Amino acid sequence: MTPEFTCIALVGRPADPPVAEALVALARHALGRGMRVRVDAASGLDYDPGVEAVPERELVVSANLMVSVGGDGTLLYTARLLGDYDVPLLGINRGRLGFLADISAAEMLDRFDDVLQGQYERDVRRTLLARLITPDAEEKTSIALNDVVLQKRDTGRMLDFESFINGHFVNAHGGDGLVVSTATGSTAYALSCGGPILTPDIDAIVIAPISPHTLSDRPLVVGGQSTIELRLVAQAPIRAEITCDGALLGDLAVDGRLVIEPSSKRVTLLHPPGYDYFRILRSKLHWGRGGRQGPPDSRC
Repeated sequence: MTPEFTCIALVGRPADPPVAEALVALARHALGRGMRVRVDAASGLDYDPGVEAVPERELVVSANLMVSVGGDGTLLYTARLLGDYDVPLLGINRGRLGFLADISAAEMLDRFDDVLQGQYERDVRRTLLARLITPDAEEKTSIALNDVVLQKRDTGRMLDFESFINGHFVNAHGGDGLVVSTATGSTAYALSCGGPILTPDIDAIVIAPISPHTLSDRPLVVGGQSTIELRLVAQAPIRAEITCDGALLGDLAVDGRLVIEPSSKRVTLLHPPGYDYFRILRSKLHWGRGGRQGPPDSRC
């Protein structure tokens, strides 16, 4: 066993039977490898004796490996639980797409053993810091591995807002909102808004309008050290909601500001040996299904 991984914390949605089954199996397997295992005390699952049940917010304490069991949403949730702890994250895919959680249930135990033996690839991902500032100068903050989203709620009316990059006015927008994503999040909500796919190693930020009122309002890619600011234009009462990786940060008010900038926080993902980002894209986006499956013949 690799000495650095002696205590794991398991995160998943026990209400989902396949996830619950995988959580219990993985806990038993890890105990059999002589590891400490920490789980959420509120899960209600019947774990083997020896598993440490603690409040969810304390899972990362003492753990040197976090394991997310579920889809990419569960992995993003687990990443938020890390807080300021620099603990690597392993994703077991029991969801649908699995761009981030890339180990299948069928190979879960074998791949887990590979990690314990030091056979894995580290993948350090950048994050964004969102600062929601009220008209009274109060501030709420959150970290996003995937994206920060401004979107309308509970209304059929569109949002009117302005964007600024590094202090420079960029555009006046009308539509359902805006997605500001990392390269990691470029395959999530930003992609459905017509944004480009960025490989995770690119230090860049995608700004993608949601259902823009004008066709000229197009996705934009800016440097990863950029600061983006969004402000609502005065209008009739309308709810403009801010979420970070799907978690609610709050509502943007007229005369308030949303500032999005690079964060010093990094999230370290662990991948099995032979990890290939482009293979994942081919699998999840069904590329190449209509023709040749492998690389082109070198004679062509």
